[in-house]
Amino acid sequence: MIFAGSRPNNLGVRNGRLAPCPSSPNCVSSQSNDPIHQIAPLNFTSAPEQAISSLKIIIQSLPRTKIIQESEDYVYAEFKSALMGFVDDVEFYLDRKNNVIQVRSASRLGYGDLGVNRQRIETIRVKFNSL
Repeated sequence: MIFAGSRPNNLGVRNGRLAPCPSSPNCVSSQSNDPIHQIAPLNFTSAPEQAISSLKIIIQSLPRTKIIQESEDYVYAEFKSALMGFVDDVEFYLDRKNNVIQVRSASRLGYGDLGVNRQRIETIRVKFNSL
């Protein structure tokens, strides 16, 4: 795909943190403090293992999505846009200490995203909260 771009090399969890968002508005993160990038984490009341399992089921149910990496506390997935095949990198970090799943969703290419990354996380949140 011409618009896929290459996979970033700064993904993953370091010291309990996902990578910060770039300055461009095509990224949201629950660990960001500025209003452009800030989004709430996913809250869970179930066992952490159940929360991450439910999250993986939701991710796999979404179209044009592929889980690239997963562990007991981390999931990294690529989401492809329907029309042009743009790829977004989406990460989830199970923060057991705070009973939340930290999230980060970022476009690989371009500057703006028309709110796609924020909308994706909110869609996942609705499905997650309905389980």
